[in-house]
Amino acid sequence: MEILALRDYPQYKEEAAYWFSQKWGIPAAAYLESMEACLQGRHPVPQWYLVRKDNAIVGGLGVIENDFHDRKDLTPNVCAVYVEEAYRCQGIAGKMLEHVCADMERMGIPTLYLLTDHTSFYERYGWEFFCMAQGDGEETPSRMYVHKQ
Repeated sequence: MEILALRDYPQYKEEAAYWFSQKWGIPAAAYLESMEACLQGRHPVPQWYLVRKDNAIVGGLGVIENDFHDRKDLTPNVCAVYVEEAYRCQGIAGKMLEHVCADMERMGIPTLYLLTDHTSFYERYGWEFFCMAQGDGEETPSRMYVHKQ
């Protein structure tokens, strides 16, 4: 399976927006807006990435300025990391994370942040716990991770 940068495959924009919307419960219009900014290519952020198999999206993630938390100084953020259940435990998430870190470094962004409730998953892929951050509308803080190339 290949990891595709949406900027190179704009034909998947609507499908990707709908797919991410279904996974995270955020309106597809919000994803479309971010994906349009990605496709305009004026700045390295935002970016969106997909993994496709058999004409379907099986995984994806994005890079945005802020993943809806109170630490606006910790930017940009990897967001919306998701792999379809049938494709989990096959290393896809790890490959996506490695790919996005390398791709962003090529664009001059060697440091990325990620907000999550996971407690050990991201460490496997070179991410380090950085601090706790308060997600917008969340009752309890979540873990903020950092990855530096």
